[in-house]
Amino acid sequence: MTVERVKPRALDARRIYRLVALAASLSDVRDEVEANHDDNRWWPTSITDIRLRMLAAGWSTRVSYRMVTTYARVIASADALGFDHLAAATDTELAELVRPIGLAQNRVDYLRSLAELLQHWDKQGVDPTAEAADADDLILDFAQRVRGASFKVAQCALLNARGYHCGIIPVDSGMVTKLAPALGVALPSGPAAHERFRHTLESAVHARSADFLSLVAEHGHRVSIPEDTAPTWWVHLVLIYFKRLYLDAPSAQLCCRRPLCPKVIDCSHRHA
Repeated sequence: MTVERVKPRALDARRIYRLVALAASLSDVRDEVEANHDDNRWWPTSITDIRLRMLAAGWSTRVSYRMVTTYARVIASADALGFDHLAAATDTELAELVRPIGLAQNRVDYLRSLAELLQHWDKQGVDPTAEAADADDLILDFAQRVRGASFKVAQCALLNARGYHCGIIPVDSGMVTKLAPALGVALPSGPAAHERFRHTLESAVHARSADFLSLVAEHGHRVSIPEDTAPTWWVHLVLIYFKRLYLDAPSAQLCCRRPLCPKVIDCSHRHA
């Protein structure tokens, strides 16, 4: 399933910028962004093997926020063993390793098919971290070949392999079902929605990179963004934590008339 890039609507880009500006001003969102920007708790910089970074992205799926410490211990144990050791381990050994985060068979299947994909890429001379390698093509291939991946996991895996500031904005299910409607962004049905929304968000940030960067300083976010880099990773975190804190269990501050009301929270409509 190929998802063609389409020119984003100017209205979508304006709404994305306005929402990021508002979300970045919220102290609870800022706290979460600062805690996860330079060294993300889910995909830590201490893991340097890109194979393990792609594994970590897949194993983080369907793990709740309250289990992040447990998940981190599992990933640290996997890193200590090394990817080659994991690939050679028995299903029983792997199931015991991932037991604390559940869904053992799914995670074993993900590892097995990830190892097969990496072997395939190696034979084809494909380096997923190479700047010349097309992210859309890699994400599509990953989603098709790795069991349990689909587009949303493939996006995370490629981001984690290439580094936080590679330009990819991963889109999870909540961003599709809750954030996109809050922005009035129309998406196709099914897995393709994750790719289409990723394209829309990335296009908006790259088109106004300087404006988005100015929001970082304006709202006092203590994060490190490389020079001459669009703040795609920062925007992802701002949106994902706004979604978690205000949309997952709709906040009483949230306006029921979004996206028509640009204020989104704490507006007069809540009291009308």
